[in-house]
Amino acid sequence: MKEQMAFEKNVFNKTSRTDSEIAFFGGMTIVYKSSIDLFLYVVGSSHENELMLMSVLTCLFESLNHVLRKNVEKRWLLENMDGAFLVLDEIVDGGVILESDPQQVIQKVNFRADDSGLTEQSVAQVLQSAKEQIKWSLLK
Repeated sequence: MKEQMAFEKNVFNKTSRTDSEIAFFGGMTIVYKSSIDLFLYVVGSSHENELMLMSVLTCLFESLNHVLRKNVEKRWLLENMDGAFLVLDEIVDGGVILESDPQQVIQKVNFRADDSGLTEQSVAQVLQSAKEQIKWSLLK
């Protein structure tokens, strides 16, 4: 866990002061985008296609833009983490890219501006998926 925190801190320090959209750090290819007070990162191995990583990042940003009602900033993301987790769950699973079209992600998440919220079942599914991914990453 300390290694991951150090990696994240180093990545942020390297990327927070530049206008670039791509960085290479620690043998990883990192594409990123900032929005107000929020940085979004997609990290892949050095052998990954940068355009595909950027496609995933664009999909993530545009999907979150819809879910957060065009308020892609830290406060709104924290208040709508359940929707953000659903978006992430539709885009990637265990490091495998499932979808890169934001319209498809939005349709699958079935999030509408007038929805009162997410069902307990969908949130439970996301949490279970997150637990499984963490478990498998620790076992590797």
